[in-house]
Amino acid sequence: MASILKAQKKQAAKTDIKGKRKADDMDVDGPSQGPEKKRLRNKQRVLLLSSRGVTHRMRHFMNDLEALLPHVKKDAKLDSKNHLNLLPELADLNNCNNTLYFEARRHEDLYLWAAKTPNGPSIKMHVQNVHTMDELKMTGNCLKGSRGLLCFDKGFDEVEWGRLTKEVFTHIFGVPPSARKAKPFIDHILTFSILDNKIWFRNFQIIEKDPLQPSGPPQTSLVEIGPRFVLTPIRIFEGAFSGATVYSNPEFVSPAAVRSALNREKGAKYGQRKLAEQERSGRKEGRKLEENELAVSKIFA
Repeated sequence: MASILKAQKKQAAKTDIKGKRKADDMDVDGPSQGPEKKRLRNKQRVLLLSSRGVTHRMRHFMNDLEALLPHVKKDAKLDSKNHLNLLPELADLNNCNNTLYFEARRHEDLYLWAAKTPNGPSIKMHVQNVHTMDELKMTGNCLKGSRGLLCFDKGFDEVEWGRLTKEVFTHIFGVPPSARKAKPFIDHILTFSILDNKIWFRNFQIIEKDPLQPSGPPQTSLVEIGPRFVLTPIRIFEGAFSGATVYSNPEFVSPAAVRSALNREKGAKYGQRKLAEQERSGRKEGRKLEENELAVSKIFA
């Protein structure tokens, strides 16, 4: 009888241990309720795709982002620009909970959608001053697939849209340690700065040794790698690529409006020039003298 009780106690202890292991391995979004803290897992995956009509520079730029973020899954181009409601379904099919969508417009205008799928929020931004790694030709170099530190300017915490953008960028650009292509190294820093209501992106490599003195004491320094680009926030929507507008940038002027204003200015200059020509011809007609009776045309007529 005693041996049976010991066997039952041992079996119960094993069951408790297995149950605790299963509970510890569960994914938890919020803080733990019990006395023991449960392990949080970062399972962020990003779907990267673009619309039809992107240029070769934009394709190289997307390849740089794919190499920079090992947890990104690249998909084919999206044919339709007006049916953005298809993107959450594509992200679900690819088992991704974040989406980076580059939308190309006429005159090489590029817009970036950063969204949490399938429930949102989503941010629409205008992409400017894009420079790829091949164009910059920087001296820095980092391991492909390595994880990067995220550094945000303090300006993100001062405004509401900045805090929301910071949260979305943390989920998208923060590489999980359990990513399949990620290397167990951290050797570069991704910086996001706010200046003139625009987001400036830079990528720096962390160098722990002085290249002039390799055998000397360690001296940490930063060397820019690339790529670099500037984002101008336009609107923040409550849902994924749709929904109510949470934030609208009143200072943003679309590139089409800028081109239209330049064309109107050129048209105004042309109108002023034609008006000046008419005034000049009128002055010439007014300065003409009446024909004299002794003119050559009348004498030898």
